[in-house]
Amino acid sequence: MTVMEGYSLIVYGSVVPLLLTDTQLALTPATAGMLGSLIYAGMLVGAFSAGVISDRVGRQPALLAAIILFGAGFLATGLAISPTMLGLARILSGLGVGGAVTTALALARNHAPSGRASLVVNITMAGIPVGGAVASLVGIGVMPAYGWRPMFLIGAVLTLVILIVVALVRLEGRSLAQTPADDTPSQSSVRELFRGRGALLAALLVAVAIPNMFTWFGLNVWLTAAMTALHYPLTSALLFGFTLTAGAVVGSLVISPLADRRGPVVGGIVTASFTVLGLVGIVAGIRFMPLLLLCVALLGAGGHTTMNLLNAAASNLFPAAIRGTAMGWTNSMSYLGAFGPLLGGLIIESSLGPYGVFVLFGCSACLAVLMLAVFAAVTRRPTTTGVAHV
Repeated sequence: MTVMEGYSLIVYGSVVPLLLTDTQLALTPATAGMLGSLIYAGMLVGAFSAGVISDRVGRQPALLAAIILFGAGFLATGLAISPTMLGLARILSGLGVGGAVTTALALARNHAPSGRASLVVNITMAGIPVGGAVASLVGIGVMPAYGWRPMFLIGAVLTLVILIVVALVRLEGRSLAQTPADDTPSQSSVRELFRGRGALLAALLVAVAIPNMFTWFGLNVWLTAAMTALHYPLTSALLFGFTLTAGAVVGSLVISPLADRRGPVVGGIVTASFTVLGLVGIVAGIRFMPLLLLCVALLGAGGHTTMNLLNAAASNLFPAAIRGTAMGWTNSMSYLGAFGPLLGGLIIESSLGPYGVFVLFGCSACLAVLMLAVFAAVTRRPTTTGVAHV
């Protein structure tokens, strides 16, 4: 299911080059970037609201509702005939994706064997970049011949299949009354999150999450279009999109041993540096295809894996009773990085062009590395409060 969530998130970036040539929509790069950001605004609302709804009606009904929403978003996007319709469709998709990711993670934790919760959650989240890779592969075969709309209509059909499966399979093995009280954040846990040193740590989590996701969201939307603007054919540009998401999956697996030994913040510094190195390679004008694909893979390994490690750090830094609140805070605030696609659109239509986009995201990636270094220094200090350190 998270594969389709990833497909919904990343397919937009794959179709941007064709959206910009669609005379019916008449989009400028800036408008396309703004529309690309709207899904993340929907995700912020969906992620916040899904927990409350699932506590009241159960995880599985909430998940079904979220799947219906992002399935409807797929259909509405594929049928959009104006920028307004396209924007509303992307918001609808975001509401569904945000709610589905939150609920799927909660279900994954509930079903995780003892001592394997992190592994189960990581596998669950790996579906998102896999979905992005699927979007790129489907696009290579579909878009040159049939245009951009079938990409979303295919997503709607596949989501319908998933909806039927989720409706028929029992995913919850216990009632709401049996759910532990600390499965969802309470008002007291929110206060505890910001008590004492926790306020500094919560602020640092956001200070890393925003520039990192600014870069990751922006690259998801503009990588394919920027490579097309650099005179790569559409099929090659779509290959870059596939490599970006494949790098996210592989990077998560490769960096895990280091993160386990040295801590997720140190691992995050390494992965965020991958993003910087990849962007430096692209801006340097590398044209040798294998090396250029390696640079793009580093972008995927950096952006997605850094966010995963930031969630791991959040879960380690705070007591178990407020761990869910800490991770919810980190994920929700990360969506503030969604203005990356908007600024990317403004840059790419300016005289700075596609290389200007990569420089912009290089600056935000450097800021993420810097804030992670500060984070590492702060969390190494001894503490006498209830807040742990890594």
